[in-house]
Amino acid sequence: MNDIFRKLWPDYESGRYFCELTSARPEAGPVPRLLAERLERIGLDALRARASAAETDLIDLGVTFTVYSDATAIDRILPFDCIPRVITAREWDLLERACKQRVAALNAFLGDIYGAGKVVKDGVIPGELVYGNANYRPEMRDFPVPHGTYVHVCGIDIIRDEHGEFRVLEDNARTPSGVSYVIENRHLMLRTFPDLMAGIRLKPVDDYGRRLRAAMSEVAPGAQDDPNVVLLSPGIYNSAYFEHVFLAREMGVPLVVGADLVVEDERVYMRTTAGLRRVHTIYRRLNDDFLDPLVFRPDSMLGVPGLIGAWKAGHVAIANAVGTGVADDKAVYAYMPRIIKYYLGEEPLIRNVDTHICREAEGLRYTLDNLDKLVTKPVGESGGYGITIGPRASKEELEASRAAILANPDNWISQPVIGLSVAPTLAEEGIGPRHLDLRPFIITGKESWVLPGGLTRVAMKRGSLIVNSSQGGGSKDTWVLAETFAQGGAA
Repeated sequence: MNDIFRKLWPDYESGRYFCELTSARPEAGPVPRLLAERLERIGLDALRARASAAETDLIDLGVTFTVYSDATAIDRILPFDCIPRVITAREWDLLERACKQRVAALNAFLGDIYGAGKVVKDGVIPGELVYGNANYRPEMRDFPVPHGTYVHVCGIDIIRDEHGEFRVLEDNARTPSGVSYVIENRHLMLRTFPDLMAGIRLKPVDDYGRRLRAAMSEVAPGAQDDPNVVLLSPGIYNSAYFEHVFLAREMGVPLVVGADLVVEDERVYMRTTAGLRRVHTIYRRLNDDFLDPLVFRPDSMLGVPGLIGAWKAGHVAIANAVGTGVADDKAVYAYMPRIIKYYLGEEPLIRNVDTHICREAEGLRYTLDNLDKLVTKPVGESGGYGITIGPRASKEELEASRAAILANPDNWISQPVIGLSVAPTLAEEGIGPRHLDLRPFIITGKESWVLPGGLTRVAMKRGSLIVNSSQGGGSKDTWVLAETFAQGGAA
């Protein structure tokens, strides 16, 4: 931490971790200093008062998610931290290119495994990881999709290590959530903290809805001048229902549940007060298993009977495509550097975190021998569930992890503990360092576009490495600077 930050925040100490505000980045120019000075000028008491007002604003707006347990369902706001995360224009250029590269490889991979399967035949990835994957859908074989786009909306989880290097932690290629918070966080900052943002040029985030609608229109069947796009939600009891409402409004499209749609003559229609209206593209926020009870789970009350038949007949588009879950499997993730090289002839612009696959003898042996040094993760879980952080686990937790891995090695991977970067966060002790990650969102129709910034998730508990909202994490506004400064430049 340089002298200006030591003077402003003498009690702030990021330790060995890279700090997203105080670590040296000349291309950030005066923005970090300006931000720190403005926070200091507001003062801790006023900052807390404004932050409280901001969270009340979220409650009033209904910006919530639902946490389910065996007995209860609780609506919560995603805790909002008022100190933004700053990404420089140069850093964003790398992140944007890396996200587009990764999505291009994911789409090529999906097109191949549901087609010729060359990636398996050429020995790039084991066949059992693909064809034995619980998310592989045989119904998709030899079914081409418009523009080769299977993953229309992707969220890629990215971290920064102790050395300030970005690393990809995870791909989310099914129904990634959280983009509503990106946009709402910016609006919240503009309303509640305009003095923090004054005079600082940022890349805007308000174009997401228009871009998403355009991509959905691009994949619609036939030459439609104004295709009818709908957002299919599981309904009001889904944990991300607020986001479904938000995105439908941002896109300017109807929000529907399965009962609102009907299939006739292999075409999908929406029930309206004026009669049936043809649907051309469905942006679905519903998992594969529940989409069509005639093809997948026969007990599903959430989907639309005949939907897959209409899709295969070419009369409707579904985004994301069925079967994309193979591409965000945590074991397949370990092969992504090879997959990128195989399809694109390029090295990954941002590297993976080193990953040991327990279904492989060497990976299993290494994991079991180093449980106390590694993070172990179940392949099929999300939201931070099932993770054991070796160096912070008790003896009993480590033994439970060992037993779970031995019982089903195929379901586990392990990774080294990465010292996630930190950022100043309003906490009980004042302004303190908290670990965070970043989820950029990529929209792909004919081409890919990346929402500037993405969702910065922050572990609100001191020392915690778990940023997931279901595990108590919060979020920050993500500032992508619209210009690169020379050292000593002015805002």
